[in-house]
Amino acid sequence: MTDKTEAALRRKAAKRANAKLGFRGHLAIYLVINAGLVAINLWSSPDLLWFMWPMGGWAIGLLAHGLAVYAGGDVRDDMVEVELQRLKARQP
Repeated sequence: MTDKTEAALRRKAAKRANAKLGFRGHLAIYLVINAGLVAINLWSSPDLLWFMWPMGGWAIGLLAHGLAVYAGGDVRDDMVEVELQRLKARQP
């Protein structure tokens, strides 16, 4: 394996690791904030469970983030590679 290939793989691995760490941070914040919202809701107005609305909306965003990190990472990288090859082919 050449040094350029090794460096490229290292950059790609670092990018993926950063994305996974970002998702874990997002998940941790989601859990802490929503636990607080549940506690506030149950303490202030237990007859009206409003905490489900922000929790549900945020869960949709968290799901999208998780899918982008764990399911869509290779798809994006493949698309970038295809576009890079197209651009190289157009160069004189």
